[in-house]
Amino acid sequence: MKSTRRNFIKTTGAACTGIVAGGITSCSGTGTEIPGKKHTQHFNMSGYAAPKLDKVRVGYIGVGGRGLGSVSRMRLIEGVEIKALCDILPDRVEMGQKALKDVGMPAARAYAGSEVIWREMCQDPDLDLIYIATPRNLHAEMCVFSMENGKHAVTEVPAVQSVDDAWKIVETSERSRKHCMMLENCTYDFFELLVLNMARQGFFGEIIHADAGYIHDQRDINVGKDKPWRLDTFINRDGNIYPTHGLGPVCQLMNINRGDRLDFLTSMSCNDFTMGQKIADLAEKDEYYRKYVNKWKLGNVNTSVIRTIKGKTIMLQYNISNPRPYSRIQTIVGTKGVSQKYPEPPRIAVEHAWLSDEEMNKLVEQYTPRIVSLVGEMAKKVGGHGGMDFLMDWHLIDCLRNGIPLDMDVYDAAAWSSIVPLSEWSVANGSQPIQVPDFTCGSFVNNTPVDLTLSRGGNTGVRLIAESEPAS
Repeated sequence: MKSTRRNFIKTTGAACTGIVAGGITSCSGTGTEIPGKKHTQHFNMSGYAAPKLDKVRVGYIGVGGRGLGSVSRMRLIEGVEIKALCDILPDRVEMGQKALKDVGMPAARAYAGSEVIWREMCQDPDLDLIYIATPRNLHAEMCVFSMENGKHAVTEVPAVQSVDDAWKIVETSERSRKHCMMLENCTYDFFELLVLNMARQGFFGEIIHADAGYIHDQRDINVGKDKPWRLDTFINRDGNIYPTHGLGPVCQLMNINRGDRLDFLTSMSCNDFTMGQKIADLAEKDEYYRKYVNKWKLGNVNTSVIRTIKGKTIMLQYNISNPRPYSRIQTIVGTKGVSQKYPEPPRIAVEHAWLSDEEMNKLVEQYTPRIVSLVGEMAKKVGGHGGMDFLMDWHLIDCLRNGIPLDMDVYDAAAWSSIVPLSEWSVANGSQPIQVPDFTCGSFVNNTPVDLTLSRGGNTGVRLIAESEPAS
């Protein structure tokens, strides 16, 4: 049965209006609480600089693919102590221990063999930062528990699966004054950092529209037995369930939550024409897949259109089940120029034609941001999606060690991730528009962008201690 708009708003807190008064902001809609109850912004986390940490003591929940990759990167950054490793599977923890041993770092405390042992790790007083790389349905709970126990929390994407959980991470971050950052690595893509720096300096004029998305043929990954949570998740959902790789860089460019905010969206999915048949074919040979036959719900292509309070628009697309070349689309439309990352090579135009290679090279030389000049070459050597993962981890540590505000805060984690449940509601209700909550509760009006491209603390002690490709 389709949910009504009113009931959906009551149960998710999707309608939200902000009032700014004397630095205290309130907004309606707080998850499953009674309609009309106000959320008071306890503290504005936008632009918040936590006290400096001489050493950043890190504990990992999830040491599989993404988690182990981060361990391999973090071990190369001065000022990082990897103190704890946690995973249900003991062999994953051992892989993390080996990565530490390979560069002469001491073994971390090991937590394994239980689905809830991560809670014990999060209560360890010798940790400053919890790095969460687990299945996405666990992210919100782990973030909240980490902050409640005095730790900064960073999590793989998306940060939450429901609007209710979005409010929980916002409220917990504000009360605890602990960072809750979503690890959206695509905001650190080299070209997207270049475009961000150009935009901040006015090259494109006013950014008025963007096309963004996540196009990645994952038909085999979706049904892999090694990650059964993916199939269980995708079977039951229809919308844009992985929006932030495309949306994150665009929100940075449009200063979302810092002068503007997402207002409402409408979303539409086509039917599934590939995955249901793939599962049926697998079920003929493997009994494991029989319980999934005729149950796949996620449409092949989801397209959402989002409008901001200032009247700007974003087209956001999601497609992981067709033979399309990888793309995050990433077209930026400004009043003075445009940029386009895909199809590669990336291009920029200020008139009716794309700039020449020579002109592009001049722009790269002029606008390459300082963070790339500082550690870009090392990031490429270390790797992680071409180096952007390393830039992300390096900048996180740089901020924590030097008392610098994070470029992505809890309001970004909440707003960008909320597209998951909001797009689902719109799809289920004939593509009706649905409001995006104002998780800043009105403070977006006065919030200002954090200058990621400058990386102000980059020359204050965060240095690389190895220059070789890390083990994986």
